[in-house]
Amino acid sequence: MALHLLLRVLCLCSALAVALPARPPSVTIGALFTFDSVIGSSAATAIQLAVDDINRDSTVLRGTNLSVLMQDTMCSGFVGTIQALELMEKQVVAVVGPQSSGIAHVISHVVNELRVPLVSFAATDPALTSSQYPFFVRAAHDDAFQMAAVADIVAHFGWREVTAVYVDNDYGRGGVDALGDALEALRSRISYKAAFPPGADRAALADVLVRANMMESRVLVVHVSPDTGLDLFAAAQTLNMMGSGYVWIATEWLAAAIDSSSSSTSRNKMMGLIQGVVTLRQYTPESDAKRSLERRFAAARPSSSTMNAYGLFAYDSVWAVARGIDAFLGDGGNISFSPDPSIRDANGSALRLSTLRVMDQGDQLLRKVMLANFTGVTGRVQFDAGTRALVGPAYEVLNVGGTGVRRIGYWSNTTRLSVSAPSTAIGATNGTPPSSQQQQLYSVIWPGDTTAPPRGWVFPNNGRPLRIGVPYRTTYKQFVSKDASAPDGVSGYCVDVFKAAVALLPYPVPASFVLFGDGVKNPSYGELVQRVADGFFDAAVGDISIVTNRTRVVDFTQPYVESGLVIVSAVKETSSNEWAFLKPFTPGMWAIIGAFFLFVGAVVWILEHRFNPEFRGSPRKQIVTIFWFSFSTMFFAHRENTVSTLGRFVLIIWLFVVLIINSSYTASLTSILTVQQLSTGIQGLDGLLSSNQPIGFQVGSFARSYMMEELGVPASRLRELAITDYADSLQRGPGNGGVAAIVDELPYVELFLSTNCQFRTVGQEFTKSGWGFAFQRDSPLAVDLSTAILTLSETGDLQRIHDKWLNPGTCSSQSTDAVSADRLNLNSFWGLFLISGVACFIALIIYFARILCQFCKYHGGGGGSDEAAFPDPERSLRRPARLSSIRDLMSFVDMKEAEARRAIRSRSGDRRLDRSIGGSSTSEGPSLSRPSSMSPV
Repeated sequence: MALHLLLRVLCLCSALAVALPARPPSVTIGALFTFDSVIGSSAATAIQLAVDDINRDSTVLRGTNLSVLMQDTMCSGFVGTIQALELMEKQVVAVVGPQSSGIAHVISHVVNELRVPLVSFAATDPALTSSQYPFFVRAAHDDAFQMAAVADIVAHFGWREVTAVYVDNDYGRGGVDALGDALEALRSRISYKAAFPPGADRAALADVLVRANMMESRVLVVHVSPDTGLDLFAAAQTLNMMGSGYVWIATEWLAAAIDSSSSSTSRNKMMGLIQGVVTLRQYTPESDAKRSLERRFAAARPSSSTMNAYGLFAYDSVWAVARGIDAFLGDGGNISFSPDPSIRDANGSALRLSTLRVMDQGDQLLRKVMLANFTGVTGRVQFDAGTRALVGPAYEVLNVGGTGVRRIGYWSNTTRLSVSAPSTAIGATNGTPPSSQQQQLYSVIWPGDTTAPPRGWVFPNNGRPLRIGVPYRTTYKQFVSKDASAPDGVSGYCVDVFKAAVALLPYPVPASFVLFGDGVKNPSYGELVQRVADGFFDAAVGDISIVTNRTRVVDFTQPYVESGLVIVSAVKETSSNEWAFLKPFTPGMWAIIGAFFLFVGAVVWILEHRFNPEFRGSPRKQIVTIFWFSFSTMFFAHRENTVSTLGRFVLIIWLFVVLIINSSYTASLTSILTVQQLSTGIQGLDGLLSSNQPIGFQVGSFARSYMMEELGVPASRLRELAITDYADSLQRGPGNGGVAAIVDELPYVELFLSTNCQFRTVGQEFTKSGWGFAFQRDSPLAVDLSTAILTLSETGDLQRIHDKWLNPGTCSSQSTDAVSADRLNLNSFWGLFLISGVACFIALIIYFARILCQFCKYHGGGGGSDEAAFPDPERSLRRPARLSSIRDLMSFVDMKEAEARRAIRSRSGDRRLDRSIGGSSTSEGPSLSRPSSMSPV
């Protein structure tokens, strides 16, 4: 039985061996790169070491030998294409390389046609991720991520403009395009692109740098190849562009050049050229495999110090291809090639295109390569299915200083700038990417051996002054307008403020003032700002309001004048009538005041009646006293003195209330007889909007768009006016072709009202803004001038310029506040009346409680003896006596205090005598009456 089972197993294995094709004894891959380049010299050794390691590893390819054919592209697209075709003739199953993005673009068309996977370790042009190149796999990180890291560095130090210095090929243009997109996302931009052709000599590089140095930006991002980049820095040093004030940021090519320096002499010479430069290096975490490879690399190439990052990625690229081939063969894949009828030689051609073969299983092998997922010397190797590039991009941020480089931070697409190493786990994130304020870097030593971050820009030295637009005002020219006698052709308050602010800058700012407008009427300030946004003007100087729609297209400086829209209306004096003295208070307020005067007078009379002889007398005299005392307190002229404590307490509180009422009445009456002699039909913004009368606005002002868009005022109500027409239009009024009111900015209105006393502002400012100087977006001049304007304000120079141009007129002493006032009513004083009323009630309660206590003492004990003297049947006969008690109480209340006390003492003495006599009778009674009472008869 066991023998039978064994035979069946052997038969099954034989069948499987027949079904699965045998693994080929060897497979060949190709490698394309420039042998004598910085990248290629490192990649050549790394690729060979990878092939050797794969052939020694029994777990990969299992019996199939891997060989590699290397072809030198010589940094030429043409030569690279020829070399690629020669590789394809030898029927390689995959190609590692090329290192050049330009060559990769060309070769990708070849591998697409022949269906051979192309795995590049150094072609970083973002455009290669296009679906146009389905067989291109990037075993490195896309330049889009590297440029995002550069943009974050720029934003971290607050720079807004950079100059891009790059080689003018696919690699350079693709990287700079990605840099522009990354900067734009952070509200920065490339202000100048300094491109030079591949292979440019030192003179051509110097010429490019001279043009770049004429621009304002001093932040230069260098994106070139490592073979020519050092020549660029040598030219920069010759031009004194490696000193303080400059910022140099190099992409990862510089780190590769530093790592590949062959000797200490050449390394020290290199370091002398690039002091203070910030550069990037593709991040590869430390591991035993990486250290082992670097040791073997050093042994194989003693002339080179270390393996650069491109060599590490080339090593992992070969492993990714080998693992893909192993997986392909393990699934029963069979490598075969077949001719393509569309690829043939033309008549008489010696190119031998007909020898090229299409790999039949290229699609399957490509899928296996894309499924790679292992840990290599560069970290985790895994490809994104959409971009066909390595996932988890990360970079080291390095700073050149002394004889070496130091790491100042890291960048990854999850943590952005950080001083902590990024996680190498696939998909690992640290939550939401940090903002620019949360990103961190260690301190940087900048060119010129300084640690203070450079400003990053200077005024451009290109010989062209700033072209500044100035509104050609025809009215109120003291703000800004044409002045033929002035050196610049313009003058005014705004121009002087601008010149004073520029004088405070630490660098010269040559400017050319250009008038904007036809000189017939004031120009449109919205159009002036748009000219700045379009680049026709570099800036605009004048009475330009900072409003929302303008801030969307230009940058403004700090406001140098506070402004806002106000309403101006014609006013007329109203004569006071004989009853004007009643206007300060409403009728209800007058009634409450009169009632409280009588109430407080009555309370004081009650509290003083028993103590003060001035509050006693005949009923007629007492009523007159109440009225006299009540109303005389209004003028603090009461002649009656208060002697009781409660009376004084009530009077003090009431006199305080009277003081407040008198003061309020005086102030209100003064306002009515002076300021409020001015009256108008429109009292504020609400009245303006609710009416249907025409409204005027200044020519060119933003008030028109604001009233239409924000307040909903129809265009039919709006009248465009010159300031010289304000007075006439307001005086004529809406009935005679004029306007009911004018809406304009406060500085203009103040100047207008200073010479036109018959007009006033009504209501309050209903917008808050200011005047500022407009610059193109992200102009660093806007920031520096804002600081200068603040300095002018702090030193008082801004006010002195204001007083020079905007002197007050004859009406300056008159108030321009709103000409509206309300009559005083109970709502403003009910608290005072409440306090006074409560004080009166408390005093009355205390007073009557004291009276009742005294009355009880006066009649104490009397009720009990009466009830004992009469039996119950006779109590009904005593009820009329209660009326007598009430009369007694009223008489007691009307007594003087001294009389009441004497009566209480007298009654108390009588009661003590009665109790003494009554006690004696009681003790003798039983003995005298007892016999009779006990008699039965």
